Amino acid sequence: MKITVVIPALNPDEAIRKTIVQLLEKGFERIIIVDDGSDSAHQSHFLWAEENPHCVVLRHARNLGKGRALKTAFNYFLCYPQGHDGVVTVDADGQHHTEDVLACARYMQQHKNQLTLGCRDFSLPDVPPKSRWGNRSICFLFRFFAGIQLGDTQTGLRAFPTKIVDMVLDMKGERFEYETTMLLELKRRNVSFGQVPIRTIYENNNKGTHFRPIQDSLQILHLMLKFVAASLGSFVVDIGAFAILSMLLESLPISLQIFLCTMGARAISSAVNYFVNKKVVFSKEKTQSDSLLRYYLLCVAQAIASFAGVFALVHFLGSQGEVLFKIIVDVLLFFVSFHIQRDWVFKEETK
Repeated sequence: MKITVVIPALNPDEAIRKTIVQLLEKGFERIIIVDDGSDSAHQSHFLWAEENPHCVVLRHARNLGKGRALKTAFNYFLCYPQGHDGVVTVDADGQHHTEDVLACARYMQQHKNQLTLGCRDFSLPDVPPKSRWGNRSICFLFRFFAGIQLGDTQTGLRAFPTKIVDMVLDMKGERFEYETTMLLELKRRNVSFGQVPIRTIYENNNKGTHFRPIQDSLQILHLMLKFVAASLGSFVVDIGAFAILSMLLESLPISLQIFLCTMGARAISSAVNYFVNKKVVFSKEKTQSDSLLRYYLLCVAQAIASFAGVFALVHFLGSQGEVLFKIIVDVLLFFVSFHIQRDWVFKEETK
């Protein structure tokens, strides 16, 4: 197998030796093990691995986190690729069956433009409740906020073609959030994901897991916060401008008043929103060169939809609550706009 295996490890037990032996038996030619600051009581496993000519042991003087351990291994691989097609990451606790590692590696060799994920089945009856509901909630957040539909976002079994190893090396994240960040960043860079079904293995009812459903869910929401905050900020500007214009133009016929207030408020808020999205939210990579045109096409369509919705509510419910109606309509349009901006307006240039 012209694929390098990467195993980040912190205070591993005997399972890491069994994993290494089985991977070598499957034909993997090189295994990079990263000692992420393990204590002296666990050094024997790394010393044992160093005696094998197919193993490379890299060390951190202290614990720097799984994300940093993966980056250390990725950097070594890019310096010394040895003609390999990429890397496959494997956890040190024995929860990845070597047949599944091999399946993901082979799939990656056939799909060198994708990140391949080994996905577990969380519907099985023996899956611990914490893992079942935690992963389901995070998969929902990924699907709704990022447009990424995956069966297992927390899997540590991932196969990276060389060019994707280079992409993820400088992405943010030093600890477990790195694995989440890379999915979001790769999606934004138009990289697709391959999924390979793997065994769902839990040792001791998964007591040693580092997975934290609430904290990890909040981490994903934090990664989305800039986009949502920018949209909410422009929403407040829009509502404020609409209210002020409504008072200034209250002598006009109600239909003309709503139309002018909607368009005027949207002109002000859209300029603010585009600037913030362009400079702050999507500042890491170049977006499509016609993003301004796309953005204002969306603004026009959204303004027309907002006008139609408010006018309909005023027509059926009366003209005393147009600001409240505006809020209701624009909250609904916010969710539509979120997905359109993410997937069309600010989609990055294809490399």
